Amino acid sequence: MHPHPPETSSPEPETTQPGPSRFQLRPRCQRPRTQPPALSLAFSSSSSPSPPPSPSSSAPSSPSTMASSSSSSSPPSDEDVYFSTNPPPRSLEEHTRLAASFINTHALASRRVVLITSGGTTVPLEKQTVRFIDNFSAGTRGATSAEYFLEAGYAVVFLHRQFSLLPYSRHFSHSKDCFLDFLSPGPTGQVEWRAGHDAAKVRDVLAKYRRARDANMLLMIPFVTIGDYLHELRALSRLMRPLGPRGLLYLAAAVSDFFVPPERMAEHKIQSTDAVVAAVKSEDTDEEFDNFDASPRVPRSKRLVIDLDPVPKFLKNLVDGWAPQGMIVSYKLETDPALLVRKARYSLDRYQHHLVIGNLLSTRKWEVVFVSPGRADAWLRVPPPPSSMPAGWGDAEGRPLRADELPREDPDTEIEKLIIPAVAELHDAHIGR
Repeated sequence: MHPHPPETSSPEPETTQPGPSRFQLRPRCQRPRTQPPALSLAFSSSSSPSPPPSPSSSAPSSPSTMASSSSSSSPPSDEDVYFSTNPPPRSLEEHTRLAASFINTHALASRRVVLITSGGTTVPLEKQTVRFIDNFSAGTRGATSAEYFLEAGYAVVFLHRQFSLLPYSRHFSHSKDCFLDFLSPGPTGQVEWRAGHDAAKVRDVLAKYRRARDANMLLMIPFVTIGDYLHELRALSRLMRPLGPRGLLYLAAAVSDFFVPPERMAEHKIQSTDAVVAAVKSEDTDEEFDNFDASPRVPRSKRLVIDLDPVPKFLKNLVDGWAPQGMIVSYKLETDPALLVRKARYSLDRYQHHLVIGNLLSTRKWEVVFVSPGRADAWLRVPPPPSSMPAGWGDAEGRPLRADELPREDPDTEIEKLIIPAVAELHDAHIGR
């Protein structure tokens, strides 16, 4: 687990005049930035040393990929170090060009724009990547939220994990039925919808998608790795500045907490045995090892050891520098109900942004909690079907639901249908200040 610095007491919240909004935001309090302790995480110990740094991988990238430099007398910031030692994705320049045009168009129209991040980030273990560590996320929350933001009149920049769920196509892409089973070739070569399938649903989803794309209200930008994500997020957040408070950053991606620095990353595929490699140099070897041998008696030298560093926390940079006037919403996913609200409140106090939406892995489709400055925690819940009202549902005010209190089937209503109007209401208050 990524350790956190000790909590410090929060300042007294500033008072604001009550308004018609059900949710109100309070001004951010400026707090001194605390540096997280350094951490290296190893899954196992090994007697084999780490590979030596590669001179080419540790060389700084071009100045265009770096944040503004600190003075020569000051040590480089976490932002400077990370972005100068982790190369940007090749597509960053093209993505920046597309996003700048999209955002400026809507800024001139005084339209609200939301930058949604969605899906998991990979942590490559090799430079020519075969193996990687991934985060749990199909991108459901982000893709679903994008559709409801579009319905609310927002233009959407959708920064998503490549091949994760996308707005509108999500209704079919992860279906248990193959989409091609819905179609059949007609007698004159046209494509026909097969009887027995829900043509009305497809027609409705297709119409919404075409409206969004034809009106230039949806821009989709992919990423894969944690490095790709952070470079893209920084570039796109800075492009949101002309929007002022009309910009909204909705951070729903599952971001890796740890990564392998480039100077410690293997160039080629990590081998499960060095027998073949050794045989190239010497035809005489009797070592045999494969991935099926999971015995505790496997020699320590044959175990794969992954030494990870913590990813610097850039949310404070986003709040204070990348998009200082925009409203910033982050998500906090936990598995322990006892930690959920506490961790969400800690994140809010530490980064001084506007809203943390907390959710539990086991109940994320049924409920979330809004944690915002100076307000009591607000739970949003999808109502269960009356026929399957679980015991304990009515007395769950102010606490998370237990998994055994939920109906077995998924809810009939998507909880994003409740989340997005509530976020938009908070955004109204943010713009009106």
